[in-house]
Amino acid sequence: MVRGSSPPGSPPDPPRAMSRPEDPDAVTILPLSLFAALTMPNPIAEAVDVTPVRYTLRFPNPETHYVEVEAEIPTDGKDAVELFMATWTPGSYLIREFSRHVEGLLAKSPGDEPLRVEKVRKNRWRIASEGLDRVIVSYRVYCREMGVQTNWVDSSFALINGAPTFLSPADSPPRPHEVAVELPSTWTRSITGLPDAPGGSPNRYVAENYDVLVDSPLYAGNPSVYEFQVDGIPHLLVNEGEAGVWDGPKSARDAEAIVRAQRDFWGSLPYDRYVFFNLLTEAGGGLEHRNSTVLMTSKWATRSRPTYLSWLFLVSHEYFHTWNVKRLRPVELGPFDYENEVHTRSLWVAEGITSYYDRLFVRRAGLCSVEEFLAGDPPRPGSGDDRAKSDIERLQETPGRLVQPLETSSFDAWIKLYRRDENSANTSISYYTKGAVVAFLLDAEIRRASGDSKSLDDVMRLAFERHSGARGFTPDQFRAVVAEVAGIDLDPWFERALQSTEELDYGPALDWFGLRFSEPDDAEDGPSADDHPAKGWLGLDTRSEGGRLVVSGVKRGTPGFEAGFNVGDEILAIGALRVPPDGFARRVGLYRPGETVSVLIARREQLMRLDATLGQAPPDRWRLELNPDATPEQVARRSRWLGE
Repeated sequence: MVRGSSPPGSPPDPPRAMSRPEDPDAVTILPLSLFAALTMPNPIAEAVDVTPVRYTLRFPNPETHYVEVEAEIPTDGKDAVELFMATWTPGSYLIREFSRHVEGLLAKSPGDEPLRVEKVRKNRWRIASEGLDRVIVSYRVYCREMGVQTNWVDSSFALINGAPTFLSPADSPPRPHEVAVELPSTWTRSITGLPDAPGGSPNRYVAENYDVLVDSPLYAGNPSVYEFQVDGIPHLLVNEGEAGVWDGPKSARDAEAIVRAQRDFWGSLPYDRYVFFNLLTEAGGGLEHRNSTVLMTSKWATRSRPTYLSWLFLVSHEYFHTWNVKRLRPVELGPFDYENEVHTRSLWVAEGITSYYDRLFVRRAGLCSVEEFLAGDPPRPGSGDDRAKSDIERLQETPGRLVQPLETSSFDAWIKLYRRDENSANTSISYYTKGAVVAFLLDAEIRRASGDSKSLDDVMRLAFERHSGARGFTPDQFRAVVAEVAGIDLDPWFERALQSTEELDYGPALDWFGLRFSEPDDAEDGPSADDHPAKGWLGLDTRSEGGRLVVSGVKRGTPGFEAGFNVGDEILAIGALRVPPDGFARRVGLYRPGETVSVLIARREQLMRLDATLGQAPPDRWRLELNPDATPEQVARRSRWLGE
C-alpha cells in the first residue's frame, strides 16, 4: 500500500493494512484469487465456456475527465446477468464506493436491440439478457481523483485502475478479461503490466481473470520511458510530467539499484516484466501491484535531497510488496471479497515490516548515508515538521500508542487509518509506523537470540518459501516461522508488542547495533540557561486560515489540552495583545514555563477566554544516531545489518 500517502484527515503517518461482516442479506462475490488461479487447477473453469469479457476504453474528450467503457459480457445463456463493481481496491483498506462515478449505463444485444437494465444494489446492475450468449454494455466513468487507488483522465494522460473502472459478471466462473484502448490522436501509447493480447494489435491486453485485471493499472499518454534489465527481465520506469525538471536517467539508475538489492535479498524475481508508473503530478503516495506499482510525487523531487530520498524510500517500499503482500500475504487477503471489508490483524507484517525494509534497502543499495537512513522520513510538504523523523520518533510523539494495540490498528484500518480526524493522534496509531518499529526490534531480538547467525531477513525468506502459495499465512504460522529462525519462543514478546499498549523497550536493539538516542538540543554542554531561558509551550497545532489563526490539533498531555482548547478555536490574543496568525508559537515562547496566560479565542463566533499554565516542550529525545562509544563487536553487527 501507500507509504507516504495522505488519506483524508492528513494522518501523521502513511499512509506507507479476516473475517467478513455477518450480513445475511449480502450477496458475497468471491472471484478466484490471483494466487489460487496461478497455482491450482479449477475443474469448474475447465467445464464451462470461458469466453472472455471484452472491454474497449475510449477517451473522445479527455479534457472532460471521462473514460467511455464498452463491455462485451458473456452470459452463458442465462435469462439475466448481474454485473458488479468493486467497492475497494486491494492494498488500500477503505470502502471507496467506486460506483458513484458510473454514468449512463445501457445494455443491448449483439444486434443492437436495447435490453432492460435494473440497478439492484449500490454497485450492482441486472441485465435482462433473454437467453442471449452475450450482451453489450456501455457506460461512462468520471475520472478526476489524483490518487494511486483511483482514476485520472485529462488532456495530457490517463491513469486507469481496475477496481473503479470495470464492471464484471457476478457469480461467474473465472474467465479471461481483454482490454482494448482507443487512444486520442494526441497520445502516443498505453502501458500496463498485462500481457499483450494474441494477434499483435497495439494497445490490446489480456488478464487471465478478474483478480489480475484489478491488479494491473493502465497508463495512456505521452510518457518518458526508461528501460533496464535485471536477470534478463525488462523493467520500465514510466515518467509522466518530467517537464524538463525531473532527472529521468538518474531515477532509472537508482530504481535499478533498488531492484538489484531486493533481488539479492529474495534470490530471484517472480515476474517476467515490471513497470514503475511514476506520475510527477505534485501529489503523493504509492500502491503495489503484482508486477507494477503506481507512484506519485513532485516533478521537482530530484532537485532536492530530502524529497528525492522520500521518492527512493517510496520506490523501495512499493517494490518490496512484490514479495511481501502480493505473494506472501496474510491468509485473509485472498480470495477477495471486493464488495465488503476484509479484516486482518497482520497488516503490521504486510505494511509495517515493508516500512522497516524500505529505507534499509535504500541504504543497502548504497543510495543513502547511514545518517540519512537513521534520520527517517524527510518532512512532507505542509506537515509542519521541519526535519526528518524516524518511525520511533513519530510513534513516541503519538499519544494513541497508549490506547490502541498494534494488531487492533491493523484490524480497524477500514474505520480508522483512512478516516482520521483531529482526535486520531490521541486514540490510534499507524500499523505502518509501529509495525516498522516492532520489525526493527524483532530483527535485533532474532540476531541476539541466534548469536547474529540469523535475522529478520531469514524469517522473511523462510516465510516466503512456506506460505507464498495459494493460501497465505495465519498470525500463528508467521510467529512459528520467527520462533524457528530465532531458536526461542517469542510469544510473550509478541503479546507485549502486538496486543498490548505497553511502551516498547528500545534498549536491547540500540545496544546490539551500537546506536543511541541523541542528546536533547539543550544538553549540559550547550549555552547557559541564563543566555537561553526555557520557552513556554502549549502544545497546540495551529494553521493560518484566511488570515485567521485556528487550532488544528490538540494532543493529550499538553497544556493546551488541559486548558480546554478545541480544534477550530480561533486564537485572537494573549492577555490584551493580539497574536498575529503566523506568530503564535514565537509569542508563546516569549513566556516562561509555569506562567499562566489568558488566551482570547473565538469559538463558533462567541468570544471567550481560556486560562492556560504553560509547560516546556518535551526534549527531542528519540532521534537515532551512531553511538561513538560502540565496541568493535557492535560496529561489526551494525555493518552486517546495513549490508556494508
